[in-house]
Amino acid sequence: MIDVVWVLISASLVFLMQAGFLCLESGRIRSKNSINVAAKNISDFIISSAVFNVLGFGLMFGASYQGFIGISEFLFGDNSNPESISFFLFQMMFCGTAATLVSGAVAERMTFVGYLVMTVILSAVIYPVVGHWAWNGIFQTESQGWLEKSGFVDFAGSTVVHSVGGWVALVAIFLIGPRLRRFEKGINLPQGSNLPLSGLGVLLIWLGWVGFNGGSTLSLNESVPHILLNTFLSAIWGGVGASLIFYLHKRYVDVSQLLNGVIAGLVGITAGCHVISASGAIMVGFISGIICVLGSYLMDRCKLDDALDVVPAHLLAGIWGTLAVALFGDLELIGTGLSRWEQLEIQTAGIASIGFYCVTVSFILLKCIGWFVKLRVTEEQEEQGLNIAEHRAATELIDLLNSMQYQEDKADFSHHVPEEPFTEVGQIAKQYNQVIDRVSQEITERDSALNRFKESEMRKSAILDSSMDCIVTINDQGRIMEYNPAAERTFGVLKKQVEGENFIEFFVPEKDRSSIVASLDTGFSSSGGWLINRRNHFQLQRGDHQVFPVEIAITKALNERGGSQEFTLHIRDVTRHVKLQQRLRFLAYSDPLTSLFNRTYMTEQLERALQNAQDRHLKVALLFLDLDKFKTINDTLGHKAGDELLCEVADRLTQTVLKSDVIARWGGDEFLIMLTEDVSEVRAKVLSKAILDIMHEPVTLLDKPVKVGTSIGIALSDQQCDAETLIQHADMAMYWAKQNGRDNAKLFQSYMAKEVTSGFQKEQDIKDALDNDQFFLVFQPQIDTAYGRIFGFEALIRWLHPKMGTISPDDFIPQAEESNLICRIDEWVLEKTVKTLDTWRSLEFDIQPVAVNISGRHFAAEGFLESIQTLLERYDVPGSWLKIEITEGVFIHNMDYCVEVMSGLKQLGVEISVDDFGTGYSSLHYLKMLPLDVLKIDKSFVSEIGDNVEGRKICEAIVQLAQNLELEVIAEGVENSHQCEVLNSLGCHLHQGYYHHKPLIEEAALEMLRTQSLQVENSKTG
Repeated sequence: MIDVVWVLISASLVFLMQAGFLCLESGRIRSKNSINVAAKNISDFIISSAVFNVLGFGLMFGASYQGFIGISEFLFGDNSNPESISFFLFQMMFCGTAATLVSGAVAERMTFVGYLVMTVILSAVIYPVVGHWAWNGIFQTESQGWLEKSGFVDFAGSTVVHSVGGWVALVAIFLIGPRLRRFEKGINLPQGSNLPLSGLGVLLIWLGWVGFNGGSTLSLNESVPHILLNTFLSAIWGGVGASLIFYLHKRYVDVSQLLNGVIAGLVGITAGCHVISASGAIMVGFISGIICVLGSYLMDRCKLDDALDVVPAHLLAGIWGTLAVALFGDLELIGTGLSRWEQLEIQTAGIASIGFYCVTVSFILLKCIGWFVKLRVTEEQEEQGLNIAEHRAATELIDLLNSMQYQEDKADFSHHVPEEPFTEVGQIAKQYNQVIDRVSQEITERDSALNRFKESEMRKSAILDSSMDCIVTINDQGRIMEYNPAAERTFGVLKKQVEGENFIEFFVPEKDRSSIVASLDTGFSSSGGWLINRRNHFQLQRGDHQVFPVEIAITKALNERGGSQEFTLHIRDVTRHVKLQQRLRFLAYSDPLTSLFNRTYMTEQLERALQNAQDRHLKVALLFLDLDKFKTINDTLGHKAGDELLCEVADRLTQTVLKSDVIARWGGDEFLIMLTEDVSEVRAKVLSKAILDIMHEPVTLLDKPVKVGTSIGIALSDQQCDAETLIQHADMAMYWAKQNGRDNAKLFQSYMAKEVTSGFQKEQDIKDALDNDQFFLVFQPQIDTAYGRIFGFEALIRWLHPKMGTISPDDFIPQAEESNLICRIDEWVLEKTVKTLDTWRSLEFDIQPVAVNISGRHFAAEGFLESIQTLLERYDVPGSWLKIEITEGVFIHNMDYCVEVMSGLKQLGVEISVDDFGTGYSSLHYLKMLPLDVLKIDKSFVSEIGDNVEGRKICEAIVQLAQNLELEVIAEGVENSHQCEVLNSLGCHLHQGYYHHKPLIEEAALEMLRTQSLQVENSKTG
């Protein structure tokens, strides 16, 4: 009999959980829906219990049909023994718990009728069916459900009770949708009306869980204490885990998440509390709390509105707890005879099958029922609150609000709102009535004052009535005698309030009163204050002590009795004029493109900051930013894209710096940032790092993601530093950052000045080399491997420095490209090449054409085509002897212009090659439009042949593309025999690279041509 008593006590404790869920939900939702919560929780327990009594218990614990459904024990009650009755009551409480879970998830927007229908569905066809699968053998010893027979273990219902309720709640959330404005940006719905009540609810649920888990033994045996220990440990550590993970993310403890963590810990341990050790229970609870918080984040991200976090706390924690049986449970105590891995498989299968069944059945039935029964209240009803909308239940506060709404709608404040004595709402109503009485009195007095004002206005002159300026008459004591309507509007004070009062004390700021009093004593004729018959620019204050700028003109007259003097002040509010001046000043100091400060403002502020820093022995830091390869973007994507990039950079810098920092666009793609507060080397470097990080994010220009690097120079002031020097130091540090790989930040050091000077010197050396003919050409043969002959050369520039010897193009071409010297170098190479071809014409062997690589800047420059034509005509060299090589990036900037130039070159007979094909903005569009002859496969792709399968595929694709477009294709950078063989196999027989020949001086190149001509002649004669 002790076992029956224990089960009945446990059933009572589980029943107590209904009160806990009621308190928890009532405290977590808005008070306008609290009555609806009580109605739902009590109604769903009644309905679920009735359905379970009539149908559910039989489906769940009746004699099993194929392990899927029970077919006996319907309408339980007659001819039952005490053990069966106690078992029935215990399981009926479980059914009520599963139904109650859904209530919290869909709170505040589901209709009462719709919720009751959903309770019937869950109690009749969902919970008892899956319960039969897992628990039928508990009651029917001669039969088992199919999951139970397979070894599935869910001791007290982590899945059978809580995940079932969670699955149905998830489907309902999905079908019904979120609460109004739940996921609108900037809108945060209140997280409950009474969290202490929610805390009480969780404690009641916790107490009820003693019966939930302890009673699942169905007997008061020696395992009960261990089960209760595990239950409490898991709940405790569930709260710890949830609070910890939330604190690490948000940096504060959220009570709601703490409560959810406790519940998640209870749910997680429920499946295996009888087979898991105490340490295992701690781990299960801790992870359950973490899963609950992360699940809540996931629901928010998916915009699924779970009002009480039922899905994370019951569904997700229930799934975890069911899996934990296999992970942490003692296999001997589990007693299924399965290995741990096999147990995990059947646990997973049980979770999946139950979840699939719950989701499928609830979705189909709720969808169908939704055609006949409205599941969600209207927007108006949701705004009004379900207490009234669903139950017509009013409260004192609602009555008060309705009375106030009536007054507002009818504009009738003659009657008081009802006062309920001895309540807080009644006190509010009483105070509101007193306020209404006071307002009515004030309105009456105002109306009376307005009438007197109208009578006074009728006696005013037309000038006073129509004047837009304030006209105030004061006596020689400064007291106000006349005060026109414009003055009332401007000063915000009625005439009756100031008439007879001292104008200076009312409207002159305190700091200026003594000087104006002294000026009044002299009749406004002294130079220390206002002057009569002059425009005096000054500041007055309104009735609310707000200071504003004015222009005052003063005239003087004797009063009607011919005695003391009176002064009329003509006052004009010039606030708009001053703001306009300030706006003009802003425009003078701002950059029109980015709205940042400009060079003028930054220079002034920097000089002022440096002076202040010297006086206070502080420092000023300056960051000099320059966008890497910005000109390339302008040249390739156009200036509009460049402007968009500059605006985006300005926005990102504004987001990164402090409010005290000053940002200016210095010019072009250069920006300055001045730091004046908490200045240190560390802070400057931290800010630089933040800027570099935010600038790494791609910018979309012309629908293309573009990454733009930034080079930053940092300079810190010393006591003798001026603005120009500090800017120069930051500029040098920025230049140093560019020279050392770009996209980084460097702090100015004294040696940088020498290096910058060295860079400037190198530019000068290049100019001198051009002027003193220190450059020379070498010629790299281009080989046709199909015939084993030279079909052309590429002219390559070299620098023979008088002191440093031969210098590679890699050491001076980048410097030339940053300046405009690259165009002069191109012109020198073209002239030298054409001149060389002219000297070769007198030789007695065939001349092969020579290719010249032209920079994008030179090709796009005005007059390029004319210069080529002039050069060919001057030396009388056929255009077919000259090839022009250009990179892909040239075509992006101005396609029409490129077509025009290239068409002109074709008319001259000049062949055009696309160099480094595949590394730039490759597009079939320009290949179709442009009159091209040759594609050159970039050496980076050739070098990957043999090392990388993709290298061969890219080369093959380029060769096929060229063949389809009837273009020749040349592979450059051929370094070994394998690359040569692969290229030949792909149909690319035109090669250039060290495997065939290194660049040769002119004499060696001519010797190769001579030898080739002799071989050709010998083959003909032979």
